[in-house]
Amino acid sequence: MGLYIPDMAEKYFPNPPYKLRSFLAPLYNRKAMALLGIFIAVHVSLVNVPFTTIDLFHKEWKNADMVSHFLGGMIVWVITAEILHNMSNGGYLDLTKRRLVLYSFLILFFLSFGWEVAEKLSESEISFIHESTVNKVRDSIMNALGGLCALYLVFKRRYPFEINLKY
Repeated sequence: MGLYIPDMAEKYFPNPPYKLRSFLAPLYNRKAMALLGIFIAVHVSLVNVPFTTIDLFHKEWKNADMVSHFLGGMIVWVITAEILHNMSNGGYLDLTKRRLVLYSFLILFFLSFGWEVAEKLSESEISFIHESTVNKVRDSIMNALGGLCALYLVFKRRYPFEINLKY
């Protein structure tokens, strides 16, 4: 379902208003959406291995979430950085490359922390999920490593977009 969002955006909302373009730009970036597609495919496959009843995520291999957190950190950083970059190019923010990196990682860390808090709060509702504090820290580290990998992709490989800000 999530992979249909970019197609629906292009079909039903081909020319978003100027003020929304900065926020919606990642939806129209096929390369960013390809990374999102990889994340979704891997995550879903880990939660429920296709054509089986194996749940790697919660039962068979408890550390499978490391892969999802790495890829999740990667796509969250890409989307955040692209939005901040477009807001700077659109005149809404005045960012240098360093500030973009700083702010995008602060947002990534904030979202990572929020996700881990939400997971901890949901443990009482989902009987088979019980994660330690060490697991929470490890998940946050994996998110950060995914963000660093995305930083490398954007700055060195210019994928899925190129940053044209001054240092």
